[in-house]
Amino acid sequence: MDSNWIIQLKKHKDFGCGVVSSGTKSQMGNIIWRSPENLKACNEVAIESQEITSKSRILTVTDMHHAGGLLLQTLPAYTLDAFISVEKFNPWTFLKRVKGFTHTFLTPDQMTMVMKTKGFKDCDLTGIRILGGSSSVSWAMIEAFVSKGAIVQPNWGMSEVGPTAINIVFDNPERVQEVKKLTPGNATIMGDTTYISYRLSKELEVKGHISIKPNKWLKTGDKVILVDGILFYDGRL
Repeated sequence: MDSNWIIQLKKHKDFGCGVVSSGTKSQMGNIIWRSPENLKACNEVAIESQEITSKSRILTVTDMHHAGGLLLQTLPAYTLDAFISVEKFNPWTFLKRVKGFTHTFLTPDQMTMVMKTKGFKDCDLTGIRILGGSSSVSWAMIEAFVSKGAIVQPNWGMSEVGPTAINIVFDNPERVQEVKKLTPGNATIMGDTTYISYRLSKELEVKGHISIKPNKWLKTGDKVILVDGILFYDGRL
């Protein structure tokens, strides 16, 4: 990894950092401050939920100024001294580049672009964990990448929470279909595993140590449906 990124990651770990809001809760472009204590908690959850170890190899192709690029995999892996490569996303070369890695994160737009490349039809992504998020990950995306052998992990989080807060792991087509048939209406998958306390009323409210306000309930503005222990996203208020 570039030495400049190493210096930046060390500063973030020791002193905290700001991440750019995507506009879900705060105004788009606002800087959300994450304290060292908050980052430590978030790193621990990210490592546990994604089974990141010192032997993991992380390919980062999303914006490092946003929570997804910085906090989902990159900073957690740095704390374990795992191998990290920060690169500009290129859908045409991604399938070749990701071969040597164990983990990566893609937004739905990036997943769609990769699926449209010529090489996707015959690619083999066996054992590579692909976290998906920042917006809803469709069943078509999940099915497509799982069919290539990838471990697909849709994830919900916010600039203020997590971002590894609610997720689910799909490592075989049977599991995908099992959960897909439970989907209510036009809702999309959030997860069956939570790393933060939550309650449902008109909207999802969350509280916990991976939130910037750990002792207060945060209203997310997300409408959420619970079915057989699985959370589904049903749009914004």
